[in-house]
Amino acid sequence: MNHKTLLLLVGLLLFPTLLRAEIVSSVDTNFRLLSRDDDIVIEAFDDPKVEGVTCHLSRARKGGVKGALGLAEDTSDASIACRQIGPIKFVNDPKDKEAVFTQKTSLLFKTMQVIRFFDKKRNVLIYLVYSDKLIDGSPKNSISTVPIMPWKE
Repeated sequence: MNHKTLLLLVGLLLFPTLLRAEIVSSVDTNFRLLSRDDDIVIEAFDDPKVEGVTCHLSRARKGGVKGALGLAEDTSDASIACRQIGPIKFVNDPKDKEAVFTQKTSLLFKTMQVIRFFDKKRNVLIYLVYSDKLIDGSPKNSISTVPIMPWKE
């Protein structure tokens, strides 16, 4: 193993989650007698740099013994819905193509990410969820848009 590969592997293992999502609920999709079922989990997180925006993710999660131990690889199936829930206030100037959420979906090499884009022309935030993998990523993805509008209390 060369130095670059070793550094990449260590970096992936130590890569911090930008934000933790709160689990809202889940539904079982596959019964397993002696361990956790496969399920679809619904999670929520607030954009850490845009106050007034919350996103909800639904994603597949593997069960079984491997899933319970964190050794299973989740599928790349995910959906996202982001909404304005209050006055929108930017913590810093919005950057185009900024990661706002990551979650490991396998022990080593697969990550689900949410990237925020800023469409200045239309004054809209765009949130993209997708999975990447060191060697073979997935084109499965979902987007949600949040127009930046005045909030009436």
